[in-house]
Amino acid sequence: MPLLPTDFADLPRFPTLSRRLRLGVVGGGRIAGTQAIAARLSDRWDVVAGALSSRPQAAQEKAAAFYIDPTRAYTSMEAMAQAEAARDDGVDAVMITTPNHLHYAAAQAFLDVGIPVLCDKPLTNDMDEALGLIAMAERSEQVFGVSYVMSCYPMVRQARALVQSGQVGEINQIHVEFMQDWMIPETAGQAPHEQWRLDPKRSGATSTVGDIGTHAAHLAGFVSGLAMTSVRADFHVCGHPKILEDTAFMMTRFVGDVPGSLLATRLAPGNRGGLRLRVFGSEGGIEWDMEQAERLKLARFGHPDQIFTRGQGHGIVPSVERLTRTGRGFPEGLLEAWANLYTEFAMAVALKQDGLARPDNWLGLPEVRDGAAGVAFVDAAVRSNSSGQWAEIAQV
Repeated sequence: MPLLPTDFADLPRFPTLSRRLRLGVVGGGRIAGTQAIAARLSDRWDVVAGALSSRPQAAQEKAAAFYIDPTRAYTSMEAMAQAEAARDDGVDAVMITTPNHLHYAAAQAFLDVGIPVLCDKPLTNDMDEALGLIAMAERSEQVFGVSYVMSCYPMVRQARALVQSGQVGEINQIHVEFMQDWMIPETAGQAPHEQWRLDPKRSGATSTVGDIGTHAAHLAGFVSGLAMTSVRADFHVCGHPKILEDTAFMMTRFVGDVPGSLLATRLAPGNRGGLRLRVFGSEGGIEWDMEQAERLKLARFGHPDQIFTRGQGHGIVPSVERLTRTGRGFPEGLLEAWANLYTEFAMAVALKQDGLARPDNWLGLPEVRDGAAGVAFVDAAVRSNSSGQWAEIAQV
């Protein structure tokens, strides 16, 4: 039975599927729980299997917390991939929420048996591995999503639509920053879900840049439609001593030699989710702040400023309306953005299973090449910080 209705592309909202898809979880940390909640919130997924720990007792205990049948709680991702691929009711896709250094092996295990993947960012710690995952995804012909969830806020999609419609004119500068404050205490990094972020063996050559910096870089390119081409980066440890950076200041350049800036820090008191984007052009500019995620400012030179708010109508484009769940004035937030990511992932998986081509501009799902672009950004930032010079970003 097809998953999608025949008129799916013409519907004002993403369609209800003929059944919920079956989702597996790889990695049992805090972000896995958040994503499982969001997947269920999308009403397109049931969480049915997991490789949540390599220790049998812990795997069973975590499976119970996810309401996963004990017989589908695995102690390795390889065992899970093989077992689920052999089942008639096996998973339709998996989320990969492990530390960075395990992303490649996990994605390979599932792609090799024909199971689609939604992988956390950064995609990998290594450029060769990122390119390898592109090749694997193309060879397997499976959907490969990447969790750049900030691009799934409705007002971010509205910002992108305003840029595409020419409301800011020709873009001449792009500024993005992501400020947090959780690394201020000397005890920061000691919790289990934080320890690996400061361990180069697991986090890679960066901490802050590879994590929130890649979110910022993706957001800048996603909204502006311009690829970042080079970066001049300075890494800093602004707080107590750490092996990896807690702060980075960058000058950036985009296609067309458009200049910009990128700031990422975890040492900014009072900033918890301080992701801010500004795109300026010859006709005007847009500004968005994740801590005020329901609102988007459009300022056109010589005209009164406009404030768009998430909801239906009042200038909100149809492709954004289908990503909203509540009326204007009844706030939505990060969980709903995650749910939007899992909704679009579900649509992509359903199209694949039904053997249908994806309609143009129907989905904004970040995919494997977006993930690889993030790895290329990190690689260039590391090289620039080391050399003190501008570094070119590989285009993938």
